[in-house]
Amino acid sequence: MMSPGFFERRLLTRDRGAGILEKLWLIPWSFVLLLCAVAAVGYVALYSAGGGAPEPYASKHALRFGFGLVMMLSIAMVDIRLIAKLSWLGYAGGVALLVLVALHGQVGKGAQRWIEIGPVQLQPSELMKIMLVLGLAAWFHRASWERVGNPLFLIPPIIAALVPVGLILKQPNLGTGMITLMVAGSVFWAAGVRWWKFAGVLALAGAIAPIAYDRLHDYQRARITTFLDPESDPLGAGYNIIQSKIALGSGGLWGKGFLQGTQGHLNFLPEKQTDFIFTMISEEFGLVGALTTLLLLGLVVAFALMVAIRCRHQFGRLVAIGLGVNFFLYVFVNIAMVTGSIPVGGVPLPLISHGGSAMITTMLGFGLLMSVYVHRNAEFGATRD
Repeated sequence: MMSPGFFERRLLTRDRGAGILEKLWLIPWSFVLLLCAVAAVGYVALYSAGGGAPEPYASKHALRFGFGLVMMLSIAMVDIRLIAKLSWLGYAGGVALLVLVALHGQVGKGAQRWIEIGPVQLQPSELMKIMLVLGLAAWFHRASWERVGNPLFLIPPIIAALVPVGLILKQPNLGTGMITLMVAGSVFWAAGVRWWKFAGVLALAGAIAPIAYDRLHDYQRARITTFLDPESDPLGAGYNIIQSKIALGSGGLWGKGFLQGTQGHLNFLPEKQTDFIFTMISEEFGLVGALTTLLLLGLVVAFALMVAIRCRHQFGRLVAIGLGVNFFLYVFVNIAMVTGSIPVGGVPLPLISHGGSAMITTMLGFGLLMSVYVHRNAEFGATRD
């Protein structure tokens, strides 16, 4: 009779010498279908945002997702140990792109966040979040509990996190900068950094908050003021959130129907194809459509957590947690923003909003997540003391 550990040993053996076909068999195709369902929601919403036509948003959305799908499956085939070895190289490349943005980036809507690479317009801050997760996971993945508790051991990863955050805030991009910082914090937490150190950081953040507020740009302070009292400037800074709430409320339980949303189609709703795409879904498909969208997005986060739980190595666990938290924060911030729960900021709804950089980097992250899943039984070196 086979021993209880037979199947685990076989999985480890398959992982060491698995070919492309075997790895394709190990891919969680149900998760791929889930991503297709989320992207389909985005296509429908963008088709409506385009006035009932695939141009100019929906067709590009489908092409980008198709490209991202091929990229994701290709990355899933790459051995996770090779990815771990290249993590800091990827981090250095991400920082270099942020520096390039600061020196030669394109300026749009008062911010310098994009660079052009051939026909592609890239927002490096989106890519940097992924590279930061990989770099931090590579730093912590073989560290013992005692070593993680050593404050000197934490200095390099703290600097590694603060450098890109500082460059992102300089663009300025407060929303993405804060998300990047929280994603880094999630990796620190998952790696075993003690809770009292986080408490000290939060206390320090609270102490310098008034100083940081004084250094905000005028439009950033206006967003906070508008969040507290949207009616103070209904035709100016408060216009976006007021129109968003009207659209959310007018959808009711079942919505006004596909292509029947008045706020969106009469152009009362600003940035309906990007930041406020969830509002459009809610107006046309009501509470049922909104909750269905949130359920699909929630299942994506749940898959990332499941991968972290099932992974046998620390590197994969930290990558899965970091990428899952990154996706969750983007969903949370976008939904909270359009419902008036937090100040308005330029944060898209992943896989649904129109945008090339967000789509490609999201699919890149899912490719890494699937590589963790496919190689979840991979053997790494011994723990560092």
